[in-house]
Amino acid sequence: MDRAQLTAVAAWMRGQGIAVDGPLQARKFDVGQSNPTYRLTSGGRSFVLRRKPPGVLLKSAHAVDREFRVQRALAATDVPVPKVLALCDDDAVLGAMFYVMEHVDGRVIGDPSMPGATPDMRGAVLREMNRVLAAIHCVDLAATGLADYGPPGNYYERQLGRWTKQYRASETGKVAAMDALILWLGAHLPPEDGQRTLIHGDYRIDNLLFAPDGAECRAVLDWELSTLGHPYADLAGVIMQWQLPPGPEGRGLAGVDRAALGLPSDAAFVADYCNLRGLDEIPAFGFYVAFAFFRMAAILQGVKKRALDGNASNPDKALRLGSFVPRFAELGLEAAPT
Repeated sequence: MDRAQLTAVAAWMRGQGIAVDGPLQARKFDVGQSNPTYRLTSGGRSFVLRRKPPGVLLKSAHAVDREFRVQRALAATDVPVPKVLALCDDDAVLGAMFYVMEHVDGRVIGDPSMPGATPDMRGAVLREMNRVLAAIHCVDLAATGLADYGPPGNYYERQLGRWTKQYRASETGKVAAMDALILWLGAHLPPEDGQRTLIHGDYRIDNLLFAPDGAECRAVLDWELSTLGHPYADLAGVIMQWQLPPGPEGRGLAGVDRAALGLPSDAAFVADYCNLRGLDEIPAFGFYVAFAFFRMAAILQGVKKRALDGNASNPDKALRLGSFVPRFAELGLEAAPT
């Protein structure tokens, strides 16, 4: 953001009753490919600003107003979230909708293998990750005012249609594995089981803020894809991530000796989640993992399209992420139960 934009944001914040002592300074985070995110500082206070990206956007994408709403609703629950302060829907201020929240001190764990951590710490972090996930899925929708936060109906049928449409809208070339995965998912939709909860939509370890020197989760971030739906979508998203290669790109656990590092197996993590929610085992869990790969492939295709259109927050990284679309589709087919 340039100085004129920062001046406009500061004036707007003061108009919302947010104390801004002196000129705002901004530093853009190198994360958040979807919605550009900035740390704002003024005097001794720090804030975080999330805005829609510039350019022509896909319908229903980059819903910072939904992020604002859900985090405000969760303030009094067991789900740790930053305190949101104000939402701006006046494009004249910054050129796009944005919101401001308090900055939370904490550490982002980008690699689930947690190099340098002890086995006890690794295990504690993932137990906390599981606990918070179960807490999200146990939120009282009526008490938090979120009963209308998502449309009714079969979640997976709805999501398959939505993300297929989003994928086709951002398609830049045919991917045979993606076409095959879409067909397979449509033919194997699970029956309704009565579960309808709040879901985060992008629940993974690097979207959580942990205490600087402990396993406590201080905030769950990046709620853009949150909605009401089936909780196994979030759980499968965690397991999906772990099938990817380790390192800064894949951020997975493929090939990692988890037992030696103090990390749970996929089955143990799923079993612990079921215990937290009082559930029996999850039948045909492979469907949910396959769906998670499909949806992430569709998201990455949108990231790639924004890079090619010149609207990406980090164009080089966006193109790199977009190159993984065929591999995600292939992994989805591999996860599909036979």
